[in-house]
Amino acid sequence: MNHPVRKFYRRLVDWPCGSVVLVCLWLSHHPAIADEPTNAAEAAAKSTTTTSAVEQKYRAWRAALSPERQQWEGVLEANLGSFYFPAHMKDKASSIENAWAYVEDVPGLPRVLLIGDSISRGYTQGVRKCLAGKANVHRAPANCGPTATGLKKLSAWLEGGPWDVIHFNFGIHDRNTADAVYAANLTELVAQLEKTGAKLVWATTTPTLDATNTEGFSPSRCVRLNEIATEVMMRHHIVIDDLYTFIQPHLSVMQKPGNVHFLDPGYEMLAEKVAAEISKTIASLPNSPQPIR
Repeated sequence: MNHPVRKFYRRLVDWPCGSVVLVCLWLSHHPAIADEPTNAAEAAAKSTTTTSAVEQKYRAWRAALSPERQQWEGVLEANLGSFYFPAHMKDKASSIENAWAYVEDVPGLPRVLLIGDSISRGYTQGVRKCLAGKANVHRAPANCGPTATGLKKLSAWLEGGPWDVIHFNFGIHDRNTADAVYAANLTELVAQLEKTGAKLVWATTTPTLDATNTEGFSPSRCVRLNEIATEVMMRHHIVIDDLYTFIQPHLSVMQKPGNVHFLDPGYEMLAEKVAAEISKTIASLPNSPQPIR
């Protein structure tokens, strides 16, 4: 993480009501995703609206794109849903890049796919920045949700392959999934991912500091989900990127109070950790990068 940024935010936290200042700064720069849903019901209830002017501007921008980029926008429209796609349109109408930006592959570089929920979305752009010139970093065209959704939509998320590395996580959205079902779903997802031939990296689910957070995701539940996932990944000899242990000591500074989501410095820290793990995995690849289709 950028050391001046880290020092700046630490100084803010030392001020009276420093955490309030942090949250206000973060929300002022991210109004469209300030209250991200963490399950399907929330996503439906929190549908994002756009003005006709914003939509017209987005449609005009999209119409001027190359066929490949237009196709990608169509994939996003079909998959992002009523919360994230309107937010995406607002971004594009304002010339703002986001995690679902079209990735034009650099030939000869390994191809990486990130699969995960809003935490993964939050660090996607940072991972791309860290791995610029080293890997083509793509993202699944969704806020990937629980394992049940993964089983339904994984084949669609894998389109655009082949992939050299797939970094993935399912956890926060599975907070109400029975232990046995979570384990079985993960096992099936791993089996499908292994068929791609990509090197797999599992990311442990990031914790929350507050047991009464607005997402209803308790610290104890996070620990249990990570225990189950670790057992599955170890059986399959899958590399584990332990984001839980990495970010745990920094939650009071890097996470939104009473929530599971992070402030920008927290996502920057996570991005550096994810990028470092992907870099190690790329270095261990036995073959040349997958050809670009």
